[in-house]
Amino acid sequence: MTSQRTPGEYASGHLPGALNIPLDQVRRALPDIGHVAERGDVLVVCASGARSENACRLLAEQGIPTATLAGGTGAWAAEGHELHRPEACDTRSGWSVERQVRFTAGTLVLIGLLLGLLVHPAFQFVSTAIAGGLVFSALTDSCGMAVLLGKLPHNRPRKADLDAALAALRGR
Repeated sequence: MTSQRTPGEYASGHLPGALNIPLDQVRRALPDIGHVAERGDVLVVCASGARSENACRLLAEQGIPTATLAGGTGAWAAEGHELHRPEACDTRSGWSVERQVRFTAGTLVLIGLLLGLLVHPAFQFVSTAIAGGLVFSALTDSCGMAVLLGKLPHNRPRKADLDAALAALRGR
């Protein structure tokens, strides 16, 4: 089982036995995931199911059969199943990417509105652009802001974390 979550999301709770391989690192893990898939089923999980579906498509393109957990860890926990939360874990990010997007978008909208009122009305276009991005994100089920935020250092796995996950995959 692999998890498509940021380090903070993974540390905040994941399915027991899951290894964290963020979506942007799946290509690096292809040989190891393929080897595991030859010996058994591979379940790909993320917070809501969207990133894991993308990972499953990418893996299918490489001939690696996988399945995803509909609704992700949120649905798993809502069904009453337990999540594993490491006691001593450097989360490096206490917020999920979705929460970071909401915070960033809301902050930019407020700044655009305030600057539009206090400095120049043209600043209101910042708020308009963010609103348009949110509508586009909802219609396409993709989020450019989440991609950008995911590249920030606190959302990226440390090399040692990814290497440990790949070593664990090799041992399965």
